[in-house]
Amino acid sequence: MLIVGLTGGVASGKTTVSQIMTKEGAYLIDADQIARDLVHPHTPAWNELTKVFGKEIFQEDGSIHRKRLAAKVFSDPEQRNLLNQILHPLIRAEMSKRVKEIGEKDPNAIIVIDAALLIELGDHREMDKVIVVSATEKQQIKRLKKRDGMDQEEAQKVLSSQMALEEKMKVADFVICNERSIEETKRRVREVFQALKRIARESQKSS
Repeated sequence: MLIVGLTGGVASGKTTVSQIMTKEGAYLIDADQIARDLVHPHTPAWNELTKVFGKEIFQEDGSIHRKRLAAKVFSDPEQRNLLNQILHPLIRAEMSKRVKEIGEKDPNAIIVIDAALLIELGDHREMDKVIVVSATEKQQIKRLKKRDGMDQEEAQKVLSSQMALEEKMKVADFVICNERSIEETKRRVREVFQALKRIARESQKSS
């Protein structure tokens, strides 16, 4: 079994890369999806968020208004830390549970953990390999505007709140540049996945 952390800047294209890897045969664990599941109305995490951030972060049906929450945490590092303190231990526990389940089912699995804050929260140290997806700042802003309906100022604020891409690339075993065509991205992802398969085979032989 090989555990691979996948990260990058916001709107760099991690989802695109993870989808291609899944088609190549990887098992995907999506930290963002786990976070969404954890904060369904009236769950323990939802109750904790209510206490800390107030009811203004919720929609009428009680679900989290992600844009309102993002506006709060991206403009205030202290609020961002509070959010991570609430959610990160729960996300980490669920990821570990899923890794164990996949490993029991398929000892030769290549598991890709897609996590935006993989390096910021120190989880990259638990991975066998780390992949960083890169994109230009201009592309990230364009994608944030299109995907999340942000204006220039909001997008810029989100980018400036994150660790610089250059810092993330320093701990990467592989970098996937998602700045050109989708075909070029697919080619690079497949190339990296073949390398991961070789690494997985070699580690099995030596164990």
